[in-house]
Amino acid sequence: MVRLPTLNTQFFSKKHECLFLLNSCGSMDQLRQIQAQIHLSGLYQDTHTLSELVYFCSLSPSKNLRHACALVHDAATSSPISWNILIRGYAVSDYPLEAVLVFRKMRERGAMPNKLTFPFLIKSCAVASALGEGRQVHADAFKCGLDSDVYVGNNLINFYGRCKKIVDAIKVFDEMPERTVVSWNSVITACVESLWLGEGIVYFFRMWDGGFEPDETSMVLLLSACAELGYLSLGRWAHSQLVLRGMVLSVQLGTALVEMYGKSGALGYARSVFERMERRNVWTWSAMILGLAQHGFAEKALALFAMMSSNNNHDICPNYVTYLGVLCACSHAGMVDEGYQYFHDMKCVHGIKPMMMHYGVMVDVLSRAGRLEEAYGFIQRMPIEPDPVVWRTLLSACIVHDVHDHAGIGERVRKRLLWMEPRRGGNLVIVANMYAEGGMWEKAANVRRVMRDGGMKKMAGESCVDLGGSMHRFFAGYDPCPDLMPVYHLLDGLNLHLKMVN
Repeated sequence: MVRLPTLNTQFFSKKHECLFLLNSCGSMDQLRQIQAQIHLSGLYQDTHTLSELVYFCSLSPSKNLRHACALVHDAATSSPISWNILIRGYAVSDYPLEAVLVFRKMRERGAMPNKLTFPFLIKSCAVASALGEGRQVHADAFKCGLDSDVYVGNNLINFYGRCKKIVDAIKVFDEMPERTVVSWNSVITACVESLWLGEGIVYFFRMWDGGFEPDETSMVLLLSACAELGYLSLGRWAHSQLVLRGMVLSVQLGTALVEMYGKSGALGYARSVFERMERRNVWTWSAMILGLAQHGFAEKALALFAMMSSNNNHDICPNYVTYLGVLCACSHAGMVDEGYQYFHDMKCVHGIKPMMMHYGVMVDVLSRAGRLEEAYGFIQRMPIEPDPVVWRTLLSACIVHDVHDHAGIGERVRKRLLWMEPRRGGNLVIVANMYAEGGMWEKAANVRRVMRDGGMKKMAGESCVDLGGSMHRFFAGYDPCPDLMPVYHLLDGLNLHLKMVN
């Protein structure tokens, strides 16, 4: 028999007594005893009492969603309050789509949804990336006249962003009659996570111009966009705004700054921010390690990893990004044996299941070192189906280390890659270059003829240059943009001058 708290009932009505007991309840065993008292007191159909019961079963640490369902389904009256709590419980559970089934049952029972129903219902669809169910919920919100509610709108933007339907997310945002900072952050998040980086930056400054004060989340998103673009000047501006506004350098902001400076090649600034941070988490360490590794500072990256793994940081364990940086460092430094050891430690010591990116970097470690047969065997033994990027990495290495394909690796990889992506122009360019490097001109010409006859083109190479605080994008080949004509005339003049000098 579980002991319930005792209280002086002289000052409490029976309903208040039951509510008091519910608020102090700590387990499902206690709840069942309180529920028995509620039955005996005839309070089972009281809306407030029922909602408190459902709340405990749905959202407390001792929750039991199946029991919560039974409570709501067995109730004689169908109040939206209890249904909303149950939907919220499923939205934050391991079975988020159950919330949609609860919503359908709610409608069958005649309970009218309100503006508190849809935010968590939409959130459940976002967590599960359930596009079809989410669109139906959006339609239901529209029918109920609740799609214009700011909280519903914010969750719809997040839902469409999670499902990579960025156009729909922007449409919802643009049609919102009322917006908050959360609304702006939601649409910026959708843009940045879908790699619509330029659009994300535009929305940030639209928010700024609209009189909304960017918060920590806004600044982290802006820094993330700058990191992906290598937009160093804008990243520095964002950093200056943090200082001017006196914003505390939290772990999230500090990590975003380290990542932005690291990816932009400003490793001195990245290290300075890293050293000044009072608290760091695994993402901070990983951003610094990866930044060093990607820019060729392999020894410093590995030394930092050793420092992270030391006893002074025993509470921080490496994650999949940390090991991506470590393996990248091994690739740049030609450290094959160390790469194998780190790959083993990742799996067996830290229990991190390797992802495609880790296998790809290990193939790069072996390929850069010229160990082509070993790399091919490594790919063959992968427990997951290798993607085209892995095969492309090895084929590119064959051109460098075995141009005449004495080992036959290049031909086997070529067949595999073209079977997976027969119409990707970039693959055929690599194959044509492989034949040309080996002096097989006729084969190279045949490959290029296949590309021409099939209308296949290699995607133009692209570069981004930060000049005068603006990001300029350039593509390989001729671009008839009027703004670039003076550049082409200057290049033609320089080319002619060089020919005359020579």
